[in-house]
Amino acid sequence: MRKQSITLVSNEMRAIAGLTESGIPAAFCDAVRVELADAILIYISGATPIDDDGTLVGDTMLEQTRQVLRRIKRVLDDQGAGFDDIVRVRVFVTDISPEALRQVHQARNEVFPADARPASTLVQISGIIRDGGMIEIDADVVMSNADDNED
Repeated sequence: MRKQSITLVSNEMRAIAGLTESGIPAAFCDAVRVELADAILIYISGATPIDDDGTLVGDTMLEQTRQVLRRIKRVLDDQGAGFDDIVRVRVFVTDISPEALRQVHQARNEVFPADARPASTLVQISGIIRDGGMIEIDADVVMSNADDNED
């Protein structure tokens, strides 16, 4: 087994106000990759609707969900994976009104293939770490290990 931390964001404080002000670096990475004999597991940390500078992107649940999914895609691309490799997501939202849920699922349907949708949990929470943020999603990926077919 091999384990590797994946860090795509260079800012050690990750543009989190409380950390930036204190100078304390964030104690997490963007993802962790675990290589087993026949599978690669990737655990993607909760993605929030921000850009690389830490600026909130979007005023609606749809816009914010699309931004979160773009951030997840960045990790997937870096690791040679796709949305069809995601087996589980956990979705945290501040609003579970019918309109908000419609917007979340509209954005998810834009990226998840109909024949490869992940298991999912969706929970309403009182807030996320980003002021004005309405959604955070983390994801688990399972891919075949290319080395398992070389015998």
